[in-house]
Amino acid sequence: MDPNLPRQLARLVDQISRIIVGKRTQIEDAVACLLAGGHLLIEDVPGVGKTTLAHALAVSLGLDFRRVQFTADLMPSDLIGVSVFERAKDAFVFHPGPVFAQVLLADEINRAGPKTQSALLEAMEEQQVSVENVTRKLPQPFFVIATQNPSDQLGTYPLPESQLDRFLLRVTLGYPDRASERELLAGEDRRGLVARLPAVMQPDELVVAQAAVLKVTASEPLLDYLQALIAATRDGRWFVEGLSPRAGIAVLRAAKARALMAGRGYVAPDDIQAILPQAVAHRLVPVAGAGRGAIEQVRAMVEATPLS
Repeated sequence: MDPNLPRQLARLVDQISRIIVGKRTQIEDAVACLLAGGHLLIEDVPGVGKTTLAHALAVSLGLDFRRVQFTADLMPSDLIGVSVFERAKDAFVFHPGPVFAQVLLADEINRAGPKTQSALLEAMEEQQVSVENVTRKLPQPFFVIATQNPSDQLGTYPLPESQLDRFLLRVTLGYPDRASERELLAGEDRRGLVARLPAVMQPDELVVAQAAVLKVTASEPLLDYLQALIAATRDGRWFVEGLSPRAGIAVLRAAKARALMAGRGYVAPDDIQAILPQAVAHRLVPVAGAGRGAIEQVRAMVEATPLS
């Protein structure tokens, strides 16, 4: 492992923490998600910094950034692009949509209808889009950072399970503490600060960091522990349905990214425990009568599952 890489990642987290104050843990999770090559879902009420976090991540990583405000009338062609007949060329010419960016911010993703959600699904899973029987590759690296309002708000659609499963992590920012909120009230507008952020990493350096994540090792006992947690989700005690193998792989990738950020070349149980709620809670439904939300149920399950 390059010894400079964890320090560079720490500088990245430090810089974003000056924009989104008092939320370092969530920022670390967001950075880990992108290092692991996954898509990020940020769920919370309006006005707590979801969009600002996404923008700060893209700028700090030197990535091409596009934002799309999802609405009920947003069409798939508004997202992926459309072919238009140009008389001067006497041919149809494809005009790419905003999905052809390294970071697509899908703002309020659950306000769009099912057709648009389906169009985004191919991009998230296959890193490509199909337009008029032509497959077009997306830029690399490619990330979707989506923000989502609580599903009980007016004008929202619940995301289908297949799409939720494509998000590696779901994080929630929550309201700031009193000291952080005072800093926000007394400080400069966050949008102005984001506009002046330097790039801590370049896209090619991010690709190198992603390759380093894959080289982080997981011991046999660590994999036994992860499998015990996955099996616990499937035994019917905690959740209606358990985790899929894809979800288990996602947890391990995210845990490897956390280990890399900590300067380790191996995954520790603490990495699994720290990332598990953000990696699986949006994929699970607690059993009836649990009296807890999915995140709290995951944490209770972790407490009840021995390390060996």
